[in-house]
Amino acid sequence: MEYTVQKLGRLAGISTRTLRYYDEIGILKPARINSSGYRIYGQKEVDLLQQILFYRELGVSLENIKKIIQSHSFDSTEALRQHHIKLLEKKKQLEALIKNVEKSIAMAEGRIKMTDQEKFEGFKQKLIDENEAKYGKEAREKYGDEAVEKSNARLKNMSKEDFEKMKALSDQIEETLAEALETGDPAGPLGQKAAELHKEWISMWWGYYDKEAHAGLARMYVDDERFKAYYDKKQSGTAEFLRDAILIYTGMKK
Repeated sequence: MEYTVQKLGRLAGISTRTLRYYDEIGILKPARINSSGYRIYGQKEVDLLQQILFYRELGVSLENIKKIIQSHSFDSTEALRQHHIKLLEKKKQLEALIKNVEKSIAMAEGRIKMTDQEKFEGFKQKLIDENEAKYGKEAREKYGDEAVEKSNARLKNMSKEDFEKMKALSDQIEETLAEALETGDPAGPLGQKAAELHKEWISMWWGYYDKEAHAGLARMYVDDERFKAYYDKKQSGTAEFLRDAILIYTGMKK
């Protein structure tokens, strides 16, 4: 079956403006343009749009989606399997948060009591699950199951104050990195401030600090496409900049 922009937009629940934009940036081209000048989409484009919307739902940027779906190694069936896994993980995270909200309502109504630690369990589990999904395989291969489980347990038992501090550090790193990137100098004050903040952040995750492990993690940010995509989601080159800043900070820059 073939669809015009309007019909495909209605089918997918997105605007015609979005479809036209996808055409402009080359992520989803119509199968053909008819004699009246209308974009016409076929089954191949419908299936590709579904993939794009799955990736968008999982928070992947359009720039990275384009790279993924246009790669020679892209396998649509395998991509669907991965979408299924990630959406089930997202469902698990939402269920943890829903449970947390329900307990909070019960506490507000005087039916149960909650410790401050319990109030943040859903958010902590969500963070653990997200990191496990994105980086768990590589982290376990590099540092071992025991180290990863200790890190997760540390986060689960983290106080309200430390958990909020860790989240604030994550925001600070992102803001400082954006400013530092504009200077183009990872050895400069802002670049080194970003590296210092990153040291504080991973120390809270790990419960200790090791400069060689820090440098190894920085290299992984560039070598692993998922890490790279995360840091480059707003500005291309951020992962490389952070890696260089950390290697300079740790004295591992050759």
